[in-house]
Amino acid sequence: DGRKHIVIGRTPAEVAKSPWSDAVLVGNTLYLSGYIGVDAHNQVPKSAEEETRLAMEELKHTVEAAGMSMDDIVKIDVLCTDLSLFPPFNSVYRTYFKNGFPARTFTGSSQLLLGAHFEITGVAIKAGK
Repeated sequence: DGRKHIVIGRTPAEVAKSPWSDAVLVGNTLYLSGYIGVDAHNQVPKSAEEETRLAMEELKHTVEAAGMSMDDIVKIDVLCTDLSLFPPFNSVYRTYFKNGFPARTFTGSSQLLLGAHFEITGVAIKAGK
């Protein structure tokens, strides 16, 4: 059906246990799963800025593995457990885009996996395909 499932940095055993792909590429459109900012030990950092950076780096890594760049992202959705973290999130988030920002929602959520404060999903479209 033309879909390419993108899985990055997980062992085959981890992939077998996980009922999701990191992203799915359909034609020139990349649908990105939810990314949370955790360190190498699956721990959420104490600072909102570091948590944001880790989540954005994972998202960026997946986008690039699909042959795209952050500038190909057209839509971002952010779930956040503490809306007072909007300013520190934005201070990091804005550094990842060079040619304007994608459309975005920033929505409150009562709880996220692993105690994360943010979960980021998105859609990227590769122009010219």
